[in-house]
Amino acid sequence: MPQDRRRHAAPGRGLTRWQSRQRWTKGDLAILGCGVLTFLSFTAGAPLFHEAPLLTVPGIHASAPGVRAAAAPAGAAAPMAETGIPQATGTAAAQPQPVVNPAPEAAVLPPAAQPIHIRYPAAAFDVPLHPLDLDGEAQSSRTIEPPATKDGYWLSAFGTPGKGSGNTTYVIGHSWEGADAPFNHLSSAAAVGDRFDLETAAGSISYQVDSVTTYLKSGLKDSAVWDMVPNRLVLISCFTEDPWGKNVVVTASPAAP
Repeated sequence: MPQDRRRHAAPGRGLTRWQSRQRWTKGDLAILGCGVLTFLSFTAGAPLFHEAPLLTVPGIHASAPGVRAAAAPAGAAAPMAETGIPQATGTAAAQPQPVVNPAPEAAVLPPAAQPIHIRYPAAAFDVPLHPLDLDGEAQSSRTIEPPATKDGYWLSAFGTPGKGSGNTTYVIGHSWEGADAPFNHLSSAAAVGDRFDLETAAGSISYQVDSVTTYLKSGLKDSAVWDMVPNRLVLISCFTEDPWGKNVVVTASPAAP
């Protein structure tokens, strides 16, 4: 009896081995199928799946996985930042700044006071000054004859030099051809831009020549020489080469330091 059971059980064990072989054969078929598909893909050159698009970045020249190198075309715009604004590619040129010239420094004047001395190196005179009072007729006619001395004279009826002056200051003196007179060289040597010094009872004032003009004596009365100009200084003398027919007039303003 035991032998009979072994014979009946043998076919059962053989069936199990066949079924195992059948299941293994399906796995083999699956592996084999994948291998065949891979082989066909390489040999036929047609990909079975769509390739992912490659990222192209202008200006990148070295290739990396997933990145395709592409040179930026000539004349292309600068790369855009995330905000959409072109990135700066250079240093902005500095804008020229306006040049501001400082205002000229004004002359510092002592208080208005009587002039007592004048020194004019370019016209070769250095003389004391005396006040000269004028009567009404002399003031209206503007016909003034200084004393026959070698000094200069200040017309006290007009302006007083210094701070607070409200009129032109006038200094006059003689010029004589062939004789020694204080203002002999005024008509020949005075020039625009000259500087000279006036001493007053309150201090010293430097002046710079603004104009040198020759007038006929008959026309001097009605000229702008007699206009009221605060702090202006006017020197008047006879024209050395024509003392009876002409006058020389030098106008000056306080000079800046």
